[in-house]
Amino acid sequence: MAAVTLYDYPKSSASYRVRIALHLASIDFEIVNIDLLDGDQKSDAHLKRNPQGLVPVLDIDGICLTQSLAILEYLNDTRDLGLLPLDPKERAISRALAYSIAVDVHPICNLSVMRHATGGQDPARTDWMHHFIRPGLVAFEKLLESSNNKPFCSGEEPGLADICLIPQLYNARRWKVDYSDLKRICTVENLCDKVPAFVRARPD
Repeated sequence: MAAVTLYDYPKSSASYRVRIALHLASIDFEIVNIDLLDGDQKSDAHLKRNPQGLVPVLDIDGICLTQSLAILEYLNDTRDLGLLPLDPKERAISRALAYSIAVDVHPICNLSVMRHATGGQDPARTDWMHHFIRPGLVAFEKLLESSNNKPFCSGEEPGLADICLIPQLYNARRWKVDYSDLKRICTVENLCDKVPAFVRARPD
């Protein structure tokens, strides 16, 4: 099988998600760092891989894939990861949990969006992050409480929602957003901290 390459930035939530999934799939991969702070994502070479100038980009199976959620679905479908429940209702609930983070919270807190909106200076940038991250996690907690009593977000094993949640919690800690009162989220986080794939994917 051809080598797998992940064009990655360690602190990118979207890249973090893909690293978790690659480790869950036991796929050996090479990381090429795209330094978002230095503007590597706008280089001609990277724009050829992804015209959006974003990470991650995954070179796998002879194709270059963009958009972390699409990459996760591809890995799930081709490597039988079981990231989503089989039942259509539970599958929709799991996707809704994942999307509440990946579609609603993460894009607003993207580095380029935050810089454009705040000038990238404190206290404006920290206020921005707190304004969006904390309510997003509170909503996720309520969705989680109403959806099931499983140990992970959607089942007995980590799945799509867990893969989206954990990188967002990393961002919350970076910006000193307190979520210690969100007990279901904290339980899921503690469980994921014991899963080697999640540990190996950490930005540090």
